[in-house]
Amino acid sequence: PFRKYKGTIGRTPQAKEFKLSQGRWPVKSAKIVLGLLRNAEANAEFKNLDTDNLFVEHVQVNAAQQGRRRTYRAHGRIGPYMNCPAHVELILSEKEETVEKPDEEVKAKKFTKKQLAMRRLKVGG
Repeated sequence: PFRKYKGTIGRTPQAKEFKLSQGRWPVKSAKIVLGLLRNAEANAEFKNLDTDNLFVEHVQVNAAQQGRRRTYRAHGRIGPYMNCPAHVELILSEKEETVEKPDEEVKAKKFTKKQLAMRRLKVGG
């Protein structure tokens, strides 16, 4: 659901799920993310990783520096013509096989002289 820029968005019954009447889908953003996933899969294949065992470990999107251009307005004025790019960080990892941890021997606890002295006081006193 679009909450911020929803001026000319049409109404659809599928937006009722979010208790709204207006709704649409981020087609352009989804296309870019799908392209990134395909690129990451190709990189993994190039590095001889098993592409069937890949999973998305980390995704982060940050706002990048805005590009500034100018648009010419009435009466000789100039207005800003900005674009809002983003940095998309996507990390894929290969699923590792689970290995059971072997049983470790229980080691005796080591105490300092001060801790031993405090224990003797509690027992004796």
